[in-house]
Amino acid sequence: MSLIRDIKIQDAEEIGRIFNYYVLNSISTFELEAISVIQFQQKIEAHPKRLPWLVYVENEKVLGYAKAGDWKSGIYNKSAYVNTYESSVYVENESLGRGIGSHLYAELLARLKDLRYHSVLGGIALPNSESVTLHEKFGFRKVAHFEELGFKLGKRIDVGYWQKMNPDR
Repeated sequence: MSLIRDIKIQDAEEIGRIFNYYVLNSISTFELEAISVIQFQQKIEAHPKRLPWLVYVENEKVLGYAKAGDWKSGIYNKSAYVNTYESSVYVENESLGRGIGSHLYAELLARLKDLRYHSVLGGIALPNSESVTLHEKFGFRKVAHFEELGFKLGKRIDVGYWQKMNPDR
């Protein structure tokens, strides 16, 4: 049995396990060191309550998560980026290809639509054909490509941004 629900503080260990795999083994995130359970608990507590952070649970095990954050949050106290969000989706490496990311993204976007989002952005370290396919499946289109923004695993990494506008705007 599977379900998608709001994140709980008790999920910190499992989402840490999922995220830290990508920290240590991929370019999907530019974090260089694993994040502790305490740090994930702090992230969960600090996440704006009005914005979704969802987990995909199967047989009582978290297999993925998706969240939305304010675009450019923390940079400006008063931001003109109202109703513009950045999305993140991570699925347990062993569970890739099962549609979990699609289920999470569908629910995340539905909740953002309820919040009357104007624009949702997804940043993707490139190459990453799976993430590009996921975003484009949900109507995102590529709007930016930055060359060699990051350096990880011994190589320079490009970053692309995909954007989805609210069709009801």
